[in-house]
Amino acid sequence: MKWRNSRRSTNVDDLRGRRSIGRRGGMKLGGIGIVILFVVGLLFGEDPIKLLNLVTSSGGSLTDQHDSSMPPANDEGAEFVKSILGSIEDVWNEQLPLQANINYIEPRLTLFTSAINSACGMASAASGPFYCPADSRVYIDLAFFKELRNLGAPGDFAQAYVLGHEVGHHVQNILGTSTKVDQIQRQSSQRQANQISVLLELQADCYAGIWAHYSEKNKHWLEQGDLEEGIRAATAIGDDQLQRNAGRRVNPDAFTHGTSEQRKHWLAVGLKYGDMNKCNTFDSLR
Repeated sequence: MKWRNSRRSTNVDDLRGRRSIGRRGGMKLGGIGIVILFVVGLLFGEDPIKLLNLVTSSGGSLTDQHDSSMPPANDEGAEFVKSILGSIEDVWNEQLPLQANINYIEPRLTLFTSAINSACGMASAASGPFYCPADSRVYIDLAFFKELRNLGAPGDFAQAYVLGHEVGHHVQNILGTSTKVDQIQRQSSQRQANQISVLLELQADCYAGIWAHYSEKNKHWLEQGDLEEGIRAATAIGDDQLQRNAGRRVNPDAFTHGTSEQRKHWLAVGLKYGDMNKCNTFDSLR
């Protein structure tokens, strides 16, 4: 991606090098959030649910610790994130009023190291990138991009897709989709709640594709192989692929994000059409 000359977003808060420890209360993670935690649990024989509980709920008071390994301000990782977020803002500021007749409210994005305190509770870097609807923020530890490469999805467009997906959850929050899904899930069995979660995640993939569709149309900044990087990323973080990589039996009832094929499909739909009406993954519920 030819991103270096692109506009930088001013909605990025860089809290790297400061580690937040302790917080009463739990947290609900959105987006790609639990992927890395899930992988860690399966690889090391731990129950991912237990790890999630450990990560997202802790007693005691909140403390910030300084990390001497804090990267310099405006390093390449931060500049990349600001550039991609700037493009995402440009697309949704234009497209949400056109396609949904509603104004886009830009989210903020927080860069952090190791752990972070959000309005949704306490989270560790092990939970991966996530969107918190309670404070309309995307959170990411840039170390996740290294883990993404380890999962077989290298490349800057693969990383951009992750950011596009998380902001896709913000779009869902603006439209009220997230609230409706949460209400349905509260009245559903665990299996049904997981199925609905998959539909929410797949729609966020489609919205990420919409961003890529219009950003390329406006900027012509994609290079040969970039789209393939995004497809590989969608494949690498499919629930079935993660379970296989961990040497476990594929269990569809435990899916929360969708299969590799589903994720590839919906990302491709957004890329091809750029049309929010094409992203109605919830049609199957009718």
